[in-house]
Amino acid sequence: MSDMVLNKPTPERSAAGSKDPEMKGWLMKWTNYIKGYQRRWFVLSRGVLSYYRNQAEMNHTCRGTISLHGALIHTVDSCTFVISNGGTQTFHIKAANEVERQSWVTALELAKAKAIRTMETEEEEEVETSHVIPSQEINTVIAELTGRLESLRTCYDLITKHGIALQRALSELEANDEESLASRTKIVNERATLFRITCNAMINACNDYLRSAESQGHKWSKMVEHEREQRLRLEEMVEMLAKQQTRLEQAAHTAAQQNKPIAKLNESATTPNAVTSDDENEFFDAEENNGVFGDNSPKEAGGFVMTLPSNRGNNKGDDVEDGSFVMKLQKTRSNSDEQTQHSSSSDNEEQKLNESEPQQVVVISRSSEPRSSQHKNGNTQNQNVSQLTKTTRQRRTRVPDKPNYPLNLWSVMKNCIGKELSKIPMPVNFNEPLSMLQRLTEDYEYANLLDSAARCTDECEQLAYVAAFTITSYATTANRTGKPFNPLLGETYECDRMDDLGWRVLAEQVSHHPPMAALHCEGREWSCWQEFTMTSKFRGKYLQVIPLGNAYVNFPATGHKYTWRKVTTTINNIIVGKLWVDQHGDMEIRGLNTASGLTCHLKYIAYSYFSREQQRRVKGVIMDRNKEVKWVLRGTWDSSIEIAPVLSTSGSIDSPVYQTNGYKTVWTRKMPPPDSDKYYNFTTLAAQLNEPEEGVAPTDSRLRPDQRLMEEGRWDESNREKLRLEEKQRRKRRERESEAEDASNQGRPYQPYEPLWFRREKEEGSDNLVHVFNESYWKHKQDQDWSQCPDIF
Repeated sequence: MSDMVLNKPTPERSAAGSKDPEMKGWLMKWTNYIKGYQRRWFVLSRGVLSYYRNQAEMNHTCRGTISLHGALIHTVDSCTFVISNGGTQTFHIKAANEVERQSWVTALELAKAKAIRTMETEEEEEVETSHVIPSQEINTVIAELTGRLESLRTCYDLITKHGIALQRALSELEANDEESLASRTKIVNERATLFRITCNAMINACNDYLRSAESQGHKWSKMVEHEREQRLRLEEMVEMLAKQQTRLEQAAHTAAQQNKPIAKLNESATTPNAVTSDDENEFFDAEENNGVFGDNSPKEAGGFVMTLPSNRGNNKGDDVEDGSFVMKLQKTRSNSDEQTQHSSSSDNEEQKLNESEPQQVVVISRSSEPRSSQHKNGNTQNQNVSQLTKTTRQRRTRVPDKPNYPLNLWSVMKNCIGKELSKIPMPVNFNEPLSMLQRLTEDYEYANLLDSAARCTDECEQLAYVAAFTITSYATTANRTGKPFNPLLGETYECDRMDDLGWRVLAEQVSHHPPMAALHCEGREWSCWQEFTMTSKFRGKYLQVIPLGNAYVNFPATGHKYTWRKVTTTINNIIVGKLWVDQHGDMEIRGLNTASGLTCHLKYIAYSYFSREQQRRVKGVIMDRNKEVKWVLRGTWDSSIEIAPVLSTSGSIDSPVYQTNGYKTVWTRKMPPPDSDKYYNFTTLAAQLNEPEEGVAPTDSRLRPDQRLMEEGRWDESNREKLRLEEKQRRKRRERESEAEDASNQGRPYQPYEPLWFRREKEEGSDNLVHVFNESYWKHKQDQDWSQCPDIF
């Protein structure tokens, strides 16, 4: 009988009718594949879900908790639901029946809404009370405690009075000869005495607490006052540094503008033999058909092959020495000419690799030998460039210049320390005129690497190309420090570049708490999707962004599928100094389906002033199903990536040495235009992402008014429009919370927000739910049927 009662969820309300949703009850929680689901006692209280092995553990041992603020709550089946806070914690819970499951889900949704409102209220109260003097706060607390103590004393007097009256009345009953009545009277007297003793103990405890608070109040006041003075001095110091930094930047900018004419005169007067730095030279790739360099130019040969046109046809039996000559040049070898890659190298070894030695330059007639699959992959970029010239649509190549709006940075940032990035009310002065959905679309600027991967016959080589593609998503972060606009719930973005680049993208903001975006991209021979969410903290000196969602790529021809998660991004010098971005951490790319067992380990080396490693360096290995390294990868995430097959492995496990074939460069970054610093350091693709386009959904980021006003340089209007949109979104959220609460009071289920173009499906290999494209957007676009789209702008 007790089990029947305990299996039912028990709703509770906190005192004073605060309507704080609470619930207790037995549920089944997934533990592991060996034990499966286990019976646990769950308690929902104050926006936190906790569980115990039994009710007796509630007083001393908690087995696990999850905060509902920012958590995702979704239903798996009629009895199972999942609670996740974005990747670090996930509870898989099964109820006894559908009614019990719905009761818990409703209570959890209400508790989540309550937790969000409470956090926002606390932030508002923190701002309001930030200027209250500490001594006044302590006096207020003591006065409140004193008032409560007087109330307790009054209650005690009343209890004593009624107790005496009760004892007097009961003593008169003792005269009765009935033994049963006398025994009952004694019991009542004993209970009344115990009650009076308890009241005395409560009064004594309150007196002790009051005396302790009064004795410690002076010390608290001095300590808090000291900390406040220290903080004020620090704020004044940092604000002064920020002002000095702003003045220096303005002076440097003015001096640079004044020196431009002088620099041009000096440049025109420079002799042809003058020495220039590599940064001043601009290099261009040779055209595929008109260039003089052939395809068969192995780096390991220590030279290069120059192909000259020949009047006579070259058959397979022609002697290569006919019409050719060999000359020796003094040529410097680079590290990529070596056959061996070490896991770590010293400066002496690098100097030996750079020693000059005679090399041979071979000039031969052009051969009709077909290209290998390797060189086909390397020329994909040139093929895409030729496709760009064939498209009939003329796209823009830049956006309007960024205006110069002065802003006191410290006045905005000092109240944001320790808060979540997505909750900081930033003005558009810190933004760039792109949304996060558009910024995620930039990941596919170098999608030609996936085209190359789809054509690879070696599955480990295919994974090497996929690894190179994952690295390219950070290429623009080296000089792009602007913050993208946070998408509104239900905001979408489409980018159809199938005609020129060979892919098209659809992205949607599928959740607001926590912020989460789902993105789907499809090419001609592959499809890629990701669910992007993150956790971030601003620490005053730097901002750290930790991605939590996973990304996937699938090659339908072979059934190969891979998944990975992005590494940590750190933005340094937030307050004073020049902003710079660093990527660091380990990334693992795992094979799924027919590629199961293949893995790639990438290491993004963090910046260090004392490190001998090349800055922004990435290195990694690709392993087959037997955990043997088959390919190695090296390069920098902002410049280029090289890969090479491994011939043999030697050395120890901790310090292996890989004997490799020649390295080939699979990716080289396309540098932004020379004047891109005037318009947010945008690349050509980034400048085209927000270009107006007809026929898109009314929720598309291109139609977002505050973002468009910022691009046009009308920042004051953009700030006002941004506040209007954010308030509209908050109002819609309150309406949904009110509807959920009404549904709970009426005992009916409430359907939470569902995205329009994505649906939740179980992730392969786990019970986690991910958002997957439902394949309906492009049909709606073709029919121009946007009746289901919400009004968010």
